[in-house]
Amino acid sequence: MAVDAGSGLPDLEAVDLSDRDFWVEPPEVRHAVFDRLRAERPFAFFAEPEIPGLPVGPGYYAVTRHADLDAISSQPQVFCSGKGAVSIQNIPADLNEFYGSMISMDDPRHARIRRIVSKTFTPRMLERVVDSVRGIVEDVLSEARRTAEANDGRLDVVADVAAPIPLRVICDMMGVPADDRALVLSASTVILSGGDPELIEDQDEQLTALFEAGIALAGVMERLAAERLERPTDDLTTALVTTEVDGERLTHQEIGSFFILLLVAGNETTRNAISQGILALSEHPEQRARWAADPSIDKTAVEELVRWTSPISWMRRTATRDGEVNGHRFAEGDKFLLFYAAANRDPELFADPHVFDLTRDPNPHVGFGGHGPHFCLGAHLARREIAVTFRQLFEQLPDLEVAGEPARLRSSFVNGLKRLPARLTDVR
Repeated sequence: MAVDAGSGLPDLEAVDLSDRDFWVEPPEVRHAVFDRLRAERPFAFFAEPEIPGLPVGPGYYAVTRHADLDAISSQPQVFCSGKGAVSIQNIPADLNEFYGSMISMDDPRHARIRRIVSKTFTPRMLERVVDSVRGIVEDVLSEARRTAEANDGRLDVVADVAAPIPLRVICDMMGVPADDRALVLSASTVILSGGDPELIEDQDEQLTALFEAGIALAGVMERLAAERLERPTDDLTTALVTTEVDGERLTHQEIGSFFILLLVAGNETTRNAISQGILALSEHPEQRARWAADPSIDKTAVEELVRWTSPISWMRRTATRDGEVNGHRFAEGDKFLLFYAAANRDPELFADPHVFDLTRDPNPHVGFGGHGPHFCLGAHLARREIAVTFRQLFEQLPDLEVAGEPARLRSSFVNGLKRLPARLTDVR
């Protein structure tokens, strides 16, 4: 990253948030850029990345201040999601909805689907899932120890801890058979790859790889939906295919799209909160020791982990008319990327924003999205998974330590790790 010779600060003229190389820079480098953008160019404009097979769009405004992000999130009629929330480029409407589900919809359709989905997330269903988390975490960590014992104490935090936990929670909740779970993991990894060349080797076929992964996931859910209509069980898929609101049910295509959304919002994001959280605790051992010794701070610790790691880097909104937001004039069709990681370090909201403090309170982070209709439906479950995972880590793998540099995902959308080498120090 280039720096200004006079100030020693990042050179904003050399910054390109559309360049995937920016997103593999160390977090402190990225946050130094966000600090300057918030202070000097809070609505900085960037060209869109070029993706083979898609036309190059007009560019977007980068929203980095918490107040601006909150204002845009809170006005869905002015800043819509239906033009695309998870893609910078404009993509065909059917593909946009297929991959984005509710995230890429506006009212009244968004409200209709969210009402049906919300009705399936009954207190009984949620309690059953939450109760299962502890057993899943215990099983995964026991298997991680066995992996380490067979490998001279070595393991990979992502593959052996962070990835299996939310995958099992989501698949158990949906009733996905064990034989389909490897496909679910590989397909969701492609969808959330951000075009990383390690995960999509042919860069000219990014759209094809994305499409094939989505079709594979939808195929799993369409098969399960048909089975549950014939043979209902006590899982979320059965609830989704049988629940009616005002005489309406979800179509099988809508269920398939919602499954993709669950894997994005409930699998990949929790996975990266866990892996990035383990890395953060290794870099702040005093905070790790404090949390391990004091379960009473579980709640604030989880919120700080989500603020600090910000697993989803941005969501997009598109202006539906001309107007103004916090002094910035905009025109109909303008695109805005809401950079959650930047807003989560805004000194206007957070005292000492670059200090990792597991007892931080209040903590008005936007790690689960901003105010408005698109706030994360699964935030409660994600918080539970993270809290249980770290409490069990402290008890089952107290000797876990990071043993190498992380391999960061080359993606602007997901703040992810592909690998994080670790070891168990008491394994010989």
